[in-house]
Order: sequence, then C-alpha cells, then structure tokens
Amino acid sequence: MNILTLAAALLATCCTPVQPYNAPDNSVPETPAVTFAKGADVSWLTQMESEGLTFKNKAGESQECMALLRDDCGVNAIRLRVWVNPAEGWNNIDDVLVKARRAASLGLAVMIDFHFSDTWADPANQNVPAAWASHDITALQKDVKEHVTAMLTALKTYGVTPQWVQIGNETRGGMMYPLGKYENGANFAQLVNAGYDAVKAIFPDTQVIVHIDSGDRADLYARIFGYLKLQNGKYDIIGVSFYPEAESWQASTATLVSNIKTANTTYGKPVMICEIGMTWSEGEACKSMISQIMKDFGTSGDVLKGIFYWEPEAPAGYNGGYAKGCFADGTPTVALDPFITE
Repeated sequence: MNILTLAAALLATCCTPVQPYNAPDNSVPETPAVTFAKGADVSWLTQMESEGLTFKNKAGESQECMALLRDDCGVNAIRLRVWVNPAEGWNNIDDVLVKARRAASLGLAVMIDFHFSDTWADPANQNVPAAWASHDITALQKDVKEHVTAMLTALKTYGVTPQWVQIGNETRGGMMYPLGKYENGANFAQLVNAGYDAVKAIFPDTQVIVHIDSGDRADLYARIFGYLKLQNGKYDIIGVSFYPEAESWQASTATLVSNIKTANTTYGKPVMICEIGMTWSEGEACKSMISQIMKDFGTSGDVLKGIFYWEPEAPAGYNGGYAKGCFADGTPTVALDPFITE
C-alpha cells in the first residue's frame, strides 16, 4: 500500500464526524518556526465544540478558542494528540487534521503528539492499539512507521508542517506494553527510532521529542534518556510534563529547573515542557510559576524550547474530572499572562 493510499484508508476510519476547516485552496499559509513555544494542548477542542461549549475573550466577546489563545494569551503554538483507532473518533487522524489545519491557518506552530494507543497513554496506561495487539516487535515498528507516515502525509497534503512531533506520550517506562517496555532490551529504542525515521522521511527539519512525566523527578530522566543513549535511540528534544501543587510550586519548580539544566548538559539535548498545569482556581499561582520558569531560562530556546499548557480551555471537571484548565466560565484567567509579559 503506498503512502497516499494508507493515509486515505486511515482517514476513513473516523467514527465521529467533525466539521472540516475549509481553506480556499485546501491549503494553509506557511507558518514560521517559533524560537520559544508558548503553547497550548487543545486536543479536546472539536469534541467541546460538538457539545456546544463556547469561549469568550477577556473583553467578554465570543471568539474561536485557538484565536482567543493567540490574541488574549500570547499562545504561538498548538499541541494535538493522536490516537490510532479511538472508540468515538476524537483524536484520530481525521480529527487531528481538522485542528492542525485550523491552527496553521491562524499562524500557530503545531506539535503532533503520538500516543500509539487507541486511548490515553501515560505512566499508568501504555496499551497497544487493538489492531496491533498480536504483533511482534518487528511488526510494531512497521505499525509505528505507517501510522506516523499516514498522519504526517495528511498534514503535508494540506500544507501543514509540524515544528515538533512527539513519539510516545509520558513514556517513563517505554510504550506499547509489554513488548515496548524499556526493560525489554532495545525494543523501546527501536520503536522510537521507527517513529523518528518516519518523521524525518516526510519533514526532515521537524524536531522529534521523547516525553516523560514528572519533570521534577531526576530519576525518570536518567532512566529513559540514559537508556536511549545506551541503545542508540534517536530524538532531538527531551520532553517533560510538570503539574506542581499550588502550595509547593516554588520548591518543585526549582527542582524542575535544575533537572532541565542537568539533562541538557548530560544528554546534549534541549528540553520542552510539553505539558504544564495547575488547578483552574489557582491562576495567580500558575502565573507566578510559568513566569519563574521563563525568567530562569529566557526565551532564546537554547536550553528550554518552550512551555505547553495542557487543555487550558477545559471547564472545571470536564471529561471525567479534569480540573487543571485555566479558563473560568469560558474565559482565560491570568495563568497564561507570562506568555505575553515575559
């Protein structure tokens, strides 16, 4: 099956219709690369819109969410997760394409975050997609390559070039268990390399990220990035998540900053905070935290490549209890103000 046929086949698997973005010529303007990402993961957005959720800027005017984040909050980049065959269709290739085209049309840089699962991939869940469940490690490498190729080919067809691609999500122990656990020899590194090679084959300049959770835990950096160094894993950026408690954010942030500097020196790679967040009612504390990180590193992108807030637009308790958005009644709080002021 050639690349375009594969992309078309996977695009046809969407279970939930989504409203396409219609550019006049089916393309979007070329988006300049950003030096320092001031980002937001808004992967829930099309689902929210289908449920009737709306957003207002700080002036109280209704506005599309990505444009609002750009204009009111200083956001210059959007992160979007990809699932292989999700039950309800959200976050599959077709849905991600809609959001990525919208982001690019607004002049926002794009990060694509491959979970390599049919649902959430995180420290507690690294489940193989159902269609790949019986595959051995060689077949899984082929699956990774084809899935990445399909998504990126679809983006390229519409003129969207992602600045970053994440291979795996919060992979503190590897991905696609049990075969992809980091304890299983070179398996995890081979899966990462399959994704890396697929990205570079389509977008040679796109930066590839390997991502762990808990950026204030030094042991997780040593575990995964030490392993990848030993196993000749290929990547360009170290990615981390960071969700501190409001009452102790200063100490946690100091540890995060120290870990980022150590990782940069030890592994020779810059770092991206791919996810950050604090409870929605703690906007002032979150503002201070993000401001401190940006002051510590600046915005040159030399050591820290940027910061992405995770689902800032989510109302309190959305989709099973998520409470770390930073909007109140559909309007942004002050949490993201450092993206404008720092």
